[in-house]
Amino acid sequence: MSGPHGDDIHTDPITDDFGWMLGVLFRAHLRGAEHTVGDLPGGPRGYQVLVAADRDPARNQGAIAEELGIDRTVLTYLIDDLERDGLLSRRPDPADRRSRLVVVTDAGRAAARQRREALRDVETRLMAALTDEEAATLRALLRRAACAAQAADPLTDLCAVAEVVADPPPSRRRPAARATRSGTTRRSAEP
Repeated sequence: MSGPHGDDIHTDPITDDFGWMLGVLFRAHLRGAEHTVGDLPGGPRGYQVLVAADRDPARNQGAIAEELGIDRTVLTYLIDDLERDGLLSRRPDPADRRSRLVVVTDAGRAAARQRREALRDVETRLMAALTDEEAATLRALLRRAACAAQAADPLTDLCAVAEVVADPPPSRRRPAARATRSGTTRRSAEP
């Protein structure tokens, strides 16, 4: 198979680059997703929030933010917009009154189902160069790799985050002033 300049694409360094491959597929998927789910509040992210909220048992915003890798503040605004459009609702968590569960409404479920079918068409076009069996294998391998990467994401390991925060790098600030017995202050001689 030849590339645009007649080169064998199997030996072209760019087409052999994992990041390039993911980037091309991601951009193509994003263009199709924008066209397909762009009418939802938040576009593709809003769609992902709808899908994530359509699970039993219902989960709170923190769990959804972690799963989707969305900043909690950004997620709050997304949920506000989706709620305003009648696609999601918040309800008190019976296990923790300080927490609110995010629940998809019937309208939200219908909207997600309709967009999911349209996104399948986008995915079919993206995988047109593959046989059905190859596409199924690619999907299974991507799912396995994505789930492993999600599990290894350092932001989901709160203990690791706490250790990093607990051990800040040394400061280059000037030494703190110390009080002497006479009530005056003097700078520490230590660096």
